[in-house]
Amino acid sequence: MQIHFQKAMMIGLLGCGLALGFGSHANATPLPGLTNLNFLNYTGSAPKNTFNNVNPVGWTGGNGLIFIVAPGTDSTSSTTACGPTYLSTYGCPSTLSIPGGYNEVEADGNPAFESGFNFALTGLTAGQTYTLSFYQAASQQRGFANGLNTTEQWIVSLGTSGMTFCNGCGAADSYYGGHDSTYSNPDPNASVVATPLMTTPPGGLTDWQYVSINLTADASDNLLSFLAWGDNGNTVNLPPMVFLAGVNSRPGLNVPEPSSLPLLATGLGLLGIALWQRRRRGRKSNPVV
Repeated sequence: MQIHFQKAMMIGLLGCGLALGFGSHANATPLPGLTNLNFLNYTGSAPKNTFNNVNPVGWTGGNGLIFIVAPGTDSTSSTTACGPTYLSTYGCPSTLSIPGGYNEVEADGNPAFESGFNFALTGLTAGQTYTLSFYQAASQQRGFANGLNTTEQWIVSLGTSGMTFCNGCGAADSYYGGHDSTYSNPDPNASVVATPLMTTPPGGLTDWQYVSINLTADASDNLLSFLAWGDNGNTVNLPPMVFLAGVNSRPGLNVPEPSSLPLLATGLGLLGIALWQRRRRGRKSNPVV
């Protein structure tokens, strides 16, 4: 079956336009009421330091090995994740182009050494679905890679309670050893979303990925909760390190979002078919003698 050239061109261009247009979230309702989205305002010590010592304004929780760090790729800097100051990672995520600047959250993904952290929101509409966007990245604590890949993601929830977990309550883990942990939200009606899984090679880095998720409020007052989750909650101390930056920001890098890539590929594919058919008809009408 042949595709008419002009029709294929129109369909292909429409697919490309829709794919690129999805990145703008034109019809999405951003989660309202968030402030200090880039962790630049704090009342305690300057980064790099633990979440509680920096004490970012508006954010609560963040016990254990969770840090606020300054962006950069200089492994000798005392303010970056990969620098010599505890907790040092093998890699530093690249610098994003976020207007106004930003700090990063660096969290140990081993649930034995961390907790979730939260932001209290008011004035939400129960039953309304909101979009939350941010960047995630991953590395490993320096000296602990042990030749194994690690996996990393954020567990994000919106409900009347923050995220909790149970160490070693999950299934036996044949890859890392021991048992995995489980996570939950005490609010049975909370929205709980796991971000796309990152896989980081030993001593490596998974650089920033732009993530957009949907969360439904179940009351006018809800907690937005982030929980770093590495190796499916395994407590073997490799450990995976998970990064967060640019909450509710637009993409700082000029690339389509992952969800729009299949549509973009379809559009480009139809354009290719149309161009091939036109060249083929041209060769038939002008044969080589």
